[in-house]
Amino acid sequence: MNTLAIVGSQWGDEGKGKMIDYFGKKADMVVRAQGGSNAGHSVVIDGKRHSLHLVPSGILNPEAVNIVGNGVVFDPRVFFAEIRQLAEDGIATDRIFVSDRAHVVFPYHYMLDALYEEGRGKEDIGTTKKGIGPCYMDKVQRSGLRTCDMMDPEKFARKLGDQIDAKNEILEKLYQAPPLDKEATIKEYLEYARMLAPYIRDTGVLVYEAIRSGKKVLFEGAQGSLLDIDLGTYPYVTSSHPISGGFTTGSGIGIGTISDVLGIVKAYTTRVGKGPFVTELLDETGDRIREIGHEYGVTTGRPRRIGWFDAVIVNYSSRINGMTSIALMLLDVLSSFDTIKVCYAYEHNGTRVDHYPADLDFLAECKPLYKEMPGWNADISGCRAYEDLPAPCRAYVEEIEKMTGLPVISISVGPEREATIMRKEIF
Repeated sequence: MNTLAIVGSQWGDEGKGKMIDYFGKKADMVVRAQGGSNAGHSVVIDGKRHSLHLVPSGILNPEAVNIVGNGVVFDPRVFFAEIRQLAEDGIATDRIFVSDRAHVVFPYHYMLDALYEEGRGKEDIGTTKKGIGPCYMDKVQRSGLRTCDMMDPEKFARKLGDQIDAKNEILEKLYQAPPLDKEATIKEYLEYARMLAPYIRDTGVLVYEAIRSGKKVLFEGAQGSLLDIDLGTYPYVTSSHPISGGFTTGSGIGIGTISDVLGIVKAYTTRVGKGPFVTELLDETGDRIREIGHEYGVTTGRPRRIGWFDAVIVNYSSRINGMTSIALMLLDVLSSFDTIKVCYAYEHNGTRVDHYPADLDFLAECKPLYKEMPGWNADISGCRAYEDLPAPCRAYVEEIEKMTGLPVISISVGPEREATIMRKEIF
């Protein structure tokens, strides 16, 4: 099968957008299957940066069909803002289809997201306040509204009105917050429903038929494996499954239909928000990496926490995703460092820890065990072949291969599309 899943193998922000763009230009179909507008991909083409949150990155391939799957929580406001921006950039948007089973994000989800987070106080989890969690909550408790509901104006207006009434009661009585304007909201979203109609399809059928006919289908991951609701650093996680298994349920296809899983890995580690971070650098080195790598969130603008490469995390991601290879991103960011460290295991009260633990209190007590390696102190942004990289740089790549047991098939040496060394084509 010509199917490839691209997964973030750390806490997100690994550079998935660039790899999705690279493989997306070869794809017949690109599928987004989980998350919502809390995710962000940036792709630089001809010097212009394109930031996408809901629209699949395959939109930059004029031949690819782009699918927003049933596992995505769909925000019409964000979607149509992106559609307008793409149109202004001269990019066609008639190859996008949205699942008729996708749950819809409404303004009350935004309001409740912010109130829930404020209510946690010092125990806040760092939500983007995009309404993602509350929308998934409605989905799980079976009170959510789906895009198919929007296709019947009368039914949709009634159902949305009932939900606004219920949510306003929570807002007013529990949080003493102002209610949502019911009539204005219904009017706004009836207009979105009208605009959305040409995009709505049973996308599971489209994906299934594309796979059966031998087309190249790319599954676009959002966020990172350590943010998975079940397998991530709970509770500092997202509300969906950004692992390969989530791509099948989130696109409406069966297990076994994804043939290759490419793990996207930064040459160092970053995360946003709270939670234990064993290799975190709270020093000048961490600050240098942040500034060189422009490590600020696409969606939130928040500065990212910085640490050395952590093989424990990547090996855990490899196991839960069934990764078959690695794409190593932002290697050029480390070019000016005399010494580079790689974490191969943790230590906890004198005991070596090789497997990523579930208990966050235990994890917070872990110390990194490092292998130190010499830096290369050379500009590698112009390298286009593996042999062009300095010897210490190649040694670093090969050490990562050794620690993870996976081939590094791609190396990014700059933000531009062409600043990529492909060691093996897999799609």
